Amino acid sequence: MAASGWPRICFYLLQFTWGLPVNLVGLIVFLCCRGRFPSERFHNGVVSYLPGNRGGLSLGIFIFLSVRSREEGSGLCAHEYGHTIQCLFLGPLYWVVIAVPSVIWYHCFAVYRKKHGISYDALYCERWATAWGKRWSAG
Repeated sequence: MAASGWPRICFYLLQFTWGLPVNLVGLIVFLCCRGRFPSERFHNGVVSYLPGNRGGLSLGIFIFLSVRSREEGSGLCAHEYGHTIQCLFLGPLYWVVIAVPSVIWYHCFAVYRKKHGISYDALYCERWATAWGKRWSAG
């Protein structure tokens, strides 16, 4: 659920101080896409729907999905929101602890995962994002 009042202020304060590097990149991508692709609020984040994007990408509070609507990709949206919460807690460490392993897992191990029947959530940061996304976007 979206925070309100002081919790919401603290959420954005942390995202744009401790998580500033990740959110600046997200803001730049969001501004480049704004007006060309549909966007909407999702709890304390912003989701943009980009055709041609494969899967999802979370850059701080900015989430980019390949689906056309939240209903079409509700699980994916919640998972990416989990990455938003990870950014809130990890700040600049997000790049090393989450982003780099996630990108490598997504791009370099897709065939391996499919061949061996390995879940995308088998990697710690993806399992963590799914759990936190369900927890923090419920309601």
